[in-house]
Amino acid sequence: MNKIRGSAAEAVADISAGASLAVGGFGLSGVPEVLIRALHAQGTSGLEVVSNNCGVDGRGLGVLLAAGRIARVTGSYVGENKEFARQYLTGELEVELVPQGTLAERLRAGGAGIPAFYTPAGVGTQVANGGLPWRYAPDGTVAVASPPKEVRDFDGLAHVLEHGIITDFALVRAWRGDRHGNLVFRRTAANFNPLAAMAGRVTVAEVEELVKPGELAPDEVHLPGIYVQRVVKLGAEDAADKQIEKRTVRA
Repeated sequence: MNKIRGSAAEAVADISAGASLAVGGFGLSGVPEVLIRALHAQGTSGLEVVSNNCGVDGRGLGVLLAAGRIARVTGSYVGENKEFARQYLTGELEVELVPQGTLAERLRAGGAGIPAFYTPAGVGTQVANGGLPWRYAPDGTVAVASPPKEVRDFDGLAHVLEHGIITDFALVRAWRGDRHGNLVFRRTAANFNPLAAMAGRVTVAEVEELVKPGELAPDEVHLPGIYVQRVVKLGAEDAADKQIEKRTVRA
């Protein structure tokens, strides 16, 4: 039951080239920065990443992206990252754009053992009809486009079939956790971290505050330890390192 690992490097050591990763975070909130940096340091490449967004230049998944370590991204938001746009438009990166609510449910469904589900989101658009550019050729033409999906009527309303997502690994960041892997997320960090954690066959969590088993009341726990295989306790400096994506102040 003791899932603590001695370091982030140890916790991600078996993530090999070509692995698929579900990564938590929403903007720059709740991003597993320490695990991402450890993965970058070990040189793993060809990664297929599923995440709401792909970080920004120099932070979060943007670190792996800039180093050319990511081959494919499934996400719902790709702004704030010029390198992401460059790689996508030049054909270096394959990108599957998914409506945000659909992405959340695809991750949850994968973790819950649900292979697929129907949703009205995307009906009548390229999300359902196909043709979204997944990968461009160097000359700017579309090299790989999304395929059409099954559409079915329920009570007179069209729904598109979406598949659950299961990845080889998941990397998440939690506010509090124990050595059994029970996790609590704080505010915006609770948006995608629990869902990403559910989708990974092996889930690694970096935790800002490690508590003893039993200190977390059952109704406090956002993600039970059954979904988590490894826990890394952050040092004080890493736990406090929370960059603001866009700082707005009064004149």
